[in-house]
Amino acid sequence: MQGRGRDLLTPFDGDPVELATGEFRIRTSPMREILEISATPDHPRLSDMVGVRAGGASRHALAATLSDIRGTPTFQLLDDFAGASLVAGWIWSRWIADWQAAMRSKGTQSTAGNKGRMLNICTGFTEGASSLSDVGSVDHSHQSSTEVGPLVNPDDPVGWHAMTEQTGRPQARRARRIDVWRSEGVLKIDAGFQDSGPNPQGTRTAIHEYRVYAEIDEVDEMLLSLQVLPLILPFRECPGASMKAARMVGQKVADFRQAVLDTLVGTLGCTHLNDVLRALADVPTLARLLPKGRS
Repeated sequence: MQGRGRDLLTPFDGDPVELATGEFRIRTSPMREILEISATPDHPRLSDMVGVRAGGASRHALAATLSDIRGTPTFQLLDDFAGASLVAGWIWSRWIADWQAAMRSKGTQSTAGNKGRMLNICTGFTEGASSLSDVGSVDHSHQSSTEVGPLVNPDDPVGWHAMTEQTGRPQARRARRIDVWRSEGVLKIDAGFQDSGPNPQGTRTAIHEYRVYAEIDEVDEMLLSLQVLPLILPFRECPGASMKAARMVGQKVADFRQAVLDTLVGTLGCTHLNDVLRALADVPTLARLLPKGRS
């Protein structure tokens, strides 16, 4: 896996200014245990992450070893390793007819849920959902996806950092952005998220996409309002999580990395929407980079 991110200030006048960047490279085992890891900027304790498995363990290890770089693009990227690596294997379904059987033949077991049993781990896998088989594993026969266009908007070519072209073979991409601006003491948020990858037809297919709008009080950093738009999701039960996300209103955004997990636990949340909301913990840090005065 390779991750790349940046903080970009877009002024009212003049060219955009790159304020910070971050990158990582991670090689894992089939069970998503970190075998090798490097990052730019480097960190003296980064090697402590070797041997850690993606998921709750990697997030706890990240908080324990790299908490001094919270709010940086590098920390944000590494925090997203858990969710991005979880969904990445989905891309094989675009390229191989019976991709699950192919994975099993290679000895690769699902690392999601409880050893592949997904019952009640999120809204989409609530007991009785169309997404579940009789034994509680994922029923991929009901899974949907959507063909999508390129991420880069031709009218805003600097809106995304440079990205490696993905064509001709199975590759997955998790793309995320958080736009922040100030208006009369309120921080306005427009956040986007997409899991996608190339398909054999030469286009791209997405399995997850959310759009999130939020307002945050700039003084006390409390979430004032939240609107979640589920755009692309794999099962018909999944959009239900978007309404439950309103439970986060009134909470301090800086605490969201843990507060989201505590509040939208189990069938109250969506694994991937929770990732979008947890990322908003960096909004206060981003807001401090905005020039004062003009809104």
